[in-house]
Amino acid sequence: MAPSKIDIMTASVSADLLAYDDVLAKFEPVMGMEVHVELHTATKMFCGCPTAFGAEPNTQVCPVCLGLPGALPVVNQAAVESAIRIGLALNCSITPWGRFARKNYFYPDQPKNYQISQYDEPIATDGYLDVVLDDGTTWRVDIERAHMEEDTGKSLHVGGATGRIHGASHSLLDYNRAGVPLVEIVTKPIVGAGERAPEVARAYVTALRDLLEALDVSDVRMDQGSMRCDANISLMPIGAKEFGTRTETKNVNSLKSVEVAVRYEMRRQAAVLVSGGEVIQETRHFQEADGTTSPGRRKETAEDYRYFPEPDLEPIAPDAAWVEELRATLPELPWLRRARIQADWGVSDEEMRDLVNAGALDLVIATTEAGASASEARSWWVAYLAQQANTRGVELAELPITPEQLARVIALVAEGKLTNKLARQVVDGVLAGEGEPDEVVAARGLEVVRDDSALQAAVDAALAANPDIADKIRSGKVQAAGKIVGDVMKATRGQADPARVKELVIAACS
Repeated sequence: MAPSKIDIMTASVSADLLAYDDVLAKFEPVMGMEVHVELHTATKMFCGCPTAFGAEPNTQVCPVCLGLPGALPVVNQAAVESAIRIGLALNCSITPWGRFARKNYFYPDQPKNYQISQYDEPIATDGYLDVVLDDGTTWRVDIERAHMEEDTGKSLHVGGATGRIHGASHSLLDYNRAGVPLVEIVTKPIVGAGERAPEVARAYVTALRDLLEALDVSDVRMDQGSMRCDANISLMPIGAKEFGTRTETKNVNSLKSVEVAVRYEMRRQAAVLVSGGEVIQETRHFQEADGTTSPGRRKETAEDYRYFPEPDLEPIAPDAAWVEELRATLPELPWLRRARIQADWGVSDEEMRDLVNAGALDLVIATTEAGASASEARSWWVAYLAQQANTRGVELAELPITPEQLARVIALVAEGKLTNKLARQVVDGVLAGEGEPDEVVAARGLEVVRDDSALQAAVDAALAANPDIADKIRSGKVQAAGKIVGDVMKATRGQADPARVKELVIAACS
């Protein structure tokens, strides 16, 4: 098996790892995925503080989310609605009666020293999510539960080389995020994936992100922490019945990194086991720079958290009729929408996967809704604009051009006012912040030259400069006209219509 990019990322630490094929020959991987999703409600889970990302530190806080004595929480109804819709979309059963609990543990960024969460009575249980793998096959991931809780604050460790507490000179605390509504989605053990375990993990988180985005309950920005994945990994010897000791790789913040982290932990744990060591039950930190994981803290059990019912909140008892009303608000599921669009566009499975993987599908759809053809929109987004995004080091959707603006550029080409080459210059102008497409055309003087007298003068000059080419055209070698057309296009800075120029060349040599 040829080494993958993921293997190459871990080459520097290969001495501490077992070869991937050897892992699979000896062990069966078992995974459990925990995904925390920040809901984009206007206010926090138990108070009226705003939840906007990026505010000045400690400006979105109050006595409730700071856990000050005497402050009482109140449940955010919009957050409960979002949690129910998530549960329904994951084919879960919605609890008719549940309650919040206090999860007790000390963290400096948890103001109360406990977290209001759900323990034995979550809002949603026993669901599943079908995910599509790279070859088009479907894998069903069973969902254990989805429960509501509040987020913690954020620690900033200053003075170290890695941003971790180890080696830092001091830490700063920002409590703006404390109390932001979270839904934690926990899978049942994922067994039997074998060599495809890392791929299954990535596909699951990808499908979940797409689903949550379609539900419009979160902006699912992994880079901003509004969607965070914890990957639980263990290995059991082939033929064994009991799961091995697991590790939990925390806060993996990209889809690619989910796959890398799972593969790395499989190889690391296997190396420990075959050397006679024991895997320690612990949290681990994923290192984006080299695709490795490093030890965090020993992992607590449920008993360590000393859960008990939250005395300041009433139980959650969603009415069955309300649940059905929320079910009616569920959008078309992303994979069904993709299948419908794929059929409408007549593209292959591979082409559709490329669009999805490039983050271009919704952009192409929006561009067609603005009036462009699907084929033209696909060509622009997955070719020229994808190159621009790669050059800038940003996601495709972060480029400073809208689908509506691109649709206008495509329309100008269709109207004959721009050539494809000129259109790229117009797009460059929009990306550079020079205004709307029509404004860029006017400011840069890019519209196709339609004045036949001006074109004829350029044709005559090119023919005069290339008498041998002109003779070839006159003798019937029409293909020789390409040289003259090229010279005219250069003389007009690409603003001539090549087809019209060729017509004038042929006419001039007749």
